[in-house]
Amino acid sequence: MGIIKVENIRVYAYHGCLKEETKIGSDYKVDLKVTADLQKSASSDQLADTVDYVFLNRVVVEEMAKPSALLEHVAKRILNRIFKEDQLITVATVAVSKINPPIGGDVQMVTIELTEKRKVGTK
Repeated sequence: MGIIKVENIRVYAYHGCLKEETKIGSDYKVDLKVTADLQKSASSDQLADTVDYVFLNRVVVEEMAKPSALLEHVAKRILNRIFKEDQLITVATVAVSKINPPIGGDVQMVTIELTEKRKVGTK
């Protein structure tokens, strides 16, 4: 098994429970880590035999573009898509961070992190 990380994906999005957050938006950072069998690609040197990190980045950007009230919801959508669209991935962790959240304090960011394993027998 091997790990592929796509870190510090920066996006501007419109997530939040406050009406203002969904109108003016804010900066977000997303980190994604996936586990997959990388033995074949390590030998073949072929993109088709691995998890394409361009694909991973695209999924994050597309799902972050869909407003959600909760960061947990957008993170779950990201996980659902990567498991559905790439059969090599066996475990995935996504961390979604809201930069400078409107919580009335000096807080750099808030982060939620979800980890899921591929369910046995699903592809």
